[in-house]
Formats: sequence, C-alpha cells, structure tokens
Amino acid sequence: MIGKRVEPKKQAKQPLILLGMGVVLFLIIVFSFTLGRYTLSLQEVITTFFSPITGSTVDVTLKNVVFQARLPRILVAVLIGSGLSVAGAAYQGIFRNPMVSPDLLGASAGAGFGAAVAILFSFSYFEIQVTSFFFGIIAVFLSFGISSVISRDSNNVLSLVLTGMVVSSLFQAFISLIKYLADPNNTLPAITFWLMGGLSSVVVSKIPLLLVPILIGGIPLFLLRWRINTLSFGDEEARMLGINPKRLRIIIILCATMITAACVATGGMISWVGLVIPHLARMIVGPNYKRLIPASCLLGGAFLLVVDDIARSLITSEIPLSILTSVIGAPFFLYLLLRGRKGWL
Repeated sequence: MIGKRVEPKKQAKQPLILLGMGVVLFLIIVFSFTLGRYTLSLQEVITTFFSPITGSTVDVTLKNVVFQARLPRILVAVLIGSGLSVAGAAYQGIFRNPMVSPDLLGASAGAGFGAAVAILFSFSYFEIQVTSFFFGIIAVFLSFGISSVISRDSNNVLSLVLTGMVVSSLFQAFISLIKYLADPNNTLPAITFWLMGGLSSVVVSKIPLLLVPILIGGIPLFLLRWRINTLSFGDEEARMLGINPKRLRIIIILCATMITAACVATGGMISWVGLVIPHLARMIVGPNYKRLIPASCLLGGAFLLVVDDIARSLITSEIPLSILTSVIGAPFFLYLLLRGRKGWL
C-alpha cells in the first residue's frame, strides 16, 4: 500500500532528513568507540584511529581495543541493523502487509537451526556462520517449493506466507530437538546464548561472510526500490506499468533472504529490528520506497548499534541483544498499533 501522498514541501526536505540520519549514525559510531569496560576518551579514540596515517605513537593496548575489539563489533552491529531493516522494509512492501518481518519465510529459524547443529558438533565460528547461512537459504527455498506444489502458483502470496509459517515452526521444533540432545553443561548454554543474539565473538576476519551477502542482496534492493512501490498497488497495476510482479517478487525475496540469513548467521536471532525500524522510517520519510529503503538502512544501523552499546555497557555481564530489542521494540510497536495507521501506511 502506498498510502497518503507526501506533500511537496515534505518531499523537498527528505534528502536533508536522510543526510541528518547519516550524521546521527556517524556520531553514534564515534561515541560507541568510547564505551566499554576499557573506557576511552574521544581524544584517545581519534588519535588511535588516525595513528597509522599520522605516524603518532600509540599504546598497544589502545590499538587492540580500538581496531581488534570495538571496530569489528561496531561495523557488524551497523551492518546487521541496516540489513535486517532493509530486508524487513522489502518484505513489507512486496507482501503489502505492515506486520511482516524478515523471518516470515523461515530464514531466521532455518539459520538458527544450522547454527545449533554446528555448535552441537563443535564447529569453528566460521563453520557456524557458513552452516547457519546455508540452512537459512534452504528454509526459504522449502517455503517456495512447498507453496508452489500446494497452490500451483508461486505468485500466490497467501499460500507462500502460510507455508513460510509452517516451515519456520518446523525448524523451531528442530532447534528444540537439538537443544534437548545437547550437553546441558557446555553445548546447551552455547546454543541458547547464540540464539539470543550477540556480537561478543565477532572478529575482523569474519566480517566478509556478512558483508558480501549484504552487498549482493542489498544493492539490487536499492536499485529496484522504486519498483516496490508498484507492487503496493497490486499485480494488475504493476503489469500495466510493464513490470512482471512475479519475477520482481522472487528477486526481492531472494535478496532479502540472503541478507537475513547472513545477519542471523553472524549475530544470532535478533528480533524486532526488521519489523519496527521500517515503521519508524515510514513515520519520518513516508511510504515511498525510494526514500524508505535508505532511511531504514540508516535507522536500523543506528538502532542496533545503540542497543549493542547498552548490551555491553549497562552491567558487568553482557546482555543478549534479543532481550534488549524486544524490551525496546515491543512497546514501540504497541504504540504504533495504538496510534493507528496514520503516518506509517
């Protein structure tokens, strides 16, 4: 649904709004370097960060904290937050439903099952990422395949959604089975904490496995974002505009699935981000996907980075991300429901 037409004056301000979002995200990134058990001043962060260029002498501990610990974690938090938000916005557009999230077709549950299996068999962190990503993709292909067999029409949105719910429930049951079989002293806690989401194990060498799928899936979504608007009018109207809605829907689902699977494979099952952030972006820039996709990307990155800062700084032990995203996201989404559809549809 395209919803209300955005006023011309508001349209003219939207590039400035997006620029403002980018500035806010940059400031949050800079501030995030100062947070943690090893407190740093802003001056220390700036000096350490530019020391390879300026040649200034910096303590080895400072370099390790900035480049080996905080930089990878900050980058991954921004990438996952942006990726889940963009995927959620894309799903909501093609299914014409504001209640849709990136795990609709089972990508999150499949990726979670893959990670649980990998942890059960004591795979390395890289192998856990690969296995999780693989099963996330498999889950969505299962949803597509079963939906096509049932409805004889891969463009049947209702059948695809219902099949995705079934596949997601099935993989959730498999996750429960893996947890039941796991060693309660070592393996079970590792699986449980991983599924709750967290970035404590992120290192520089593991970033490419997240970055590459996000770029492969995100660039097409960015280039095709104006076409998502046509799907909001319905398939017949899209065909009149010369767009194949079936092919476009498949391309967008595949791209969003690749992003979601990569995010879950790296950070665990982080809830609410892909559902709430697109709504917040609509409230700010309107429902036009030409602005909504970039806004969701910037807001999602900023949101998850702030949540991760809280997770690693609030108390002595690190809080799983899904706990905080649920505590923040659920009340906000309830507010959106109580507020009604005005401004976000």
